Order: sequence, then structure tokens, then C-alpha cells
Amino acid sequence: MNLEILPITNPKPKIEDEAQLTFGKSFTDRMFVMQYNTGQGWHSARIQPYAPFTLDPAAMVLHYSQEIFEGLKAFRRPDGKVALFRPGDNVARFNSSARRMCMPEVDEKFFLDALLELIRLESDWVPKSEGTSLYIRPTMIATEPMLGVRPADQYLCYIILCPVGAYYKGGIAPVKIWISDHYVRATEGGTGEAKTGGNYAASLYAAKEAAENGYDQVLWLDAKEKKYVEEVGSMNMVFLYDGKIVTSPLRGTVLDGITRRSVLTLCKEMGYEIEERALSVDEVMEGVETGRLREAFGTGTAVVISPVGTFCYKGNCVSFGNEEPGELTMKLYKTLTDIQYGRQADPHSWVTML
Repeated sequence: MNLEILPITNPKPKIEDEAQLTFGKSFTDRMFVMQYNTGQGWHSARIQPYAPFTLDPAAMVLHYSQEIFEGLKAFRRPDGKVALFRPGDNVARFNSSARRMCMPEVDEKFFLDALLELIRLESDWVPKSEGTSLYIRPTMIATEPMLGVRPADQYLCYIILCPVGAYYKGGIAPVKIWISDHYVRATEGGTGEAKTGGNYAASLYAAKEAAENGYDQVLWLDAKEKKYVEEVGSMNMVFLYDGKIVTSPLRGTVLDGITRRSVLTLCKEMGYEIEERALSVDEVMEGVETGRLREAFGTGTAVVISPVGTFCYKGNCVSFGNEEPGELTMKLYKTLTDIQYGRQADPHSWVTML
């Protein structure tokens, strides 16, 4: 399949004061688009001006939520070059989500090449200030106009780009986590491991309730027993417990996070024993009180590493770390961001340069 490059006629003004950049508010001049029809496959791949889509009111994505997406970033390095962090892993996970949602897979090499070409064309949009980046959002939606519960026969796949500011503008501060004892996010056999919009929609009510009560995030428990911690809505969770790294196993209910993978690799190289096991909520609460739980942090594309300072469960709140990020938490944050921005060598070949 060829990739057509269409001209842009009305370039957008870029935000000159990068301190004003926010997440998900402004988008670049161009986008990648391709379409799928059963019997024809993927076709009409192009990089075109950023523009709205026209969807039939009966488009199946609007009624049955056949939709997937990804999230990754491009970073401006001190020498002016642009780097991406593990983009091939994102493309592979995009296909994994597609399989789970009965959607057509993309050709991974073509898709990655198209993504990189889009970034090259829009490289002037990659911000230069400390901590800023260009957020990349590949998405696929079912567009066939049909009221009936079955996999669609028509799809639209696209990539949009968003320059974003530094996540921690005032410095890294530990967050306050509410552990839900009522709502659940995913169950074994469900779609929890897929990066699909329905998973996030299911989390909104609990997240809203948590925010109204002064919490930053919701930590979900397993759906079966409501006993074992799984993940936060936008992050995988990692614990330094009894001197070991403990994190929820990948059993179909949590996202196979790419930052999570990177953290586990780095921790193993630092000499930590890794336990991918179900950590009970009681172990978390008691671990803080007894000192067995030394650090806890979330991992994700947007935050990289987000330290936790407080857990609250059934009205009981426990805090640790004197409201300061832990030593390991900060070491991992520095190592990952230094690799992403080119301040440290990349021994794992995680970085792709434009």
C-alpha cells in the first residue's frame, strides 16, 4: 500500500509560550488516515490536513463501542533531534487490542513507517522546553452504518498529534489514592487488557467520586473477590514491598503497560527481585503501617512515574514517605526520562530516532 502525502494550505499558528501547553487541547496541522473494507482490506492511506470526520449516525462505533487507541510520545533532545520511546511496542499492542475487539490488524511495519513519516512532517510541532513532548494518538473506529451487534465491515484508522507541556510543572509530588471497594474496572475474560475506550468510560464515575472527595486517582481491586489490587485508571501500579518489586500479573484485567515493562527491566538490572503476583489490599494498608511497603508508584506514558503518598480504603488512610517521592521512584523517573531525552545512553534500543 502506498502512502499519499496531501498538501496543507492553512497552517495553524503554534503556541509560542510552551509553558502554556496543556494535555489534549491543541493539535498539529496533519493527521494520518486509512480505511478498511471487508474483502478489500486497508486502503487509501494518506497524510492529510487535520480535519473533522463525517460519520453516519448509525456508525457502529457510536452504538457498540468497537474502538481502540494507543498513546506514545516524541521528545525533542538537546541537540534538536527527535526521538520516540518504544514505538514498535505501541504498534504491536495496537494490534493486540484490535484482535480482542474483533477489528482488523494493521501491517505493523507500514503503520510504524507512516507514524514516523507523520512525525517528520510535523517535527516543528515537537516542543523544546524541559519536560515537554509531542503526544501521539493512534486510533481505530468502526464506521459501518449498521444497527446490529456484530463486528463491523468498515473501519477508519488515524493518528493525531498533540504538543503537550511538562506533566510535573511544579515538581514531582506524591498523589493520594482512593482504593475502590465497590466499583470495578475489569474482570478476567473481559477487555481489561485491551486499550479500548469502554474501559475508560467505565472508570469515570468512580474517578469523579474520588476527585470530589479529594483523591487524585482510583486504585481498582479485582472484580471477583474485591481483594487484590490491580491498576489505577491511567497507570499500572508498582510496589517496593519487603525489598522486592511487586506488581499485578498480566492476566487479562490490566494493561500490558510499556512503561511498566521498562520499569521491570530496569529494576531487574538494579538487582531487585520481581514478583508479578496479586497483592492484597490488606497487605498494602498493613505494609504502610509496618514499613514493609517502602514505596509505591504508578507507571504510564503521560506521567512516566507517579509516586504515591497516601492510600485510603474504607475510610482508613495511611501515608508514607513524609510526602516525598521515594529513592527508587526518583531513580527510575530520572533514568527513563534521561533515556527518552538523550541525556543517558539507551542500552536496550528502546529509542527510535527520526
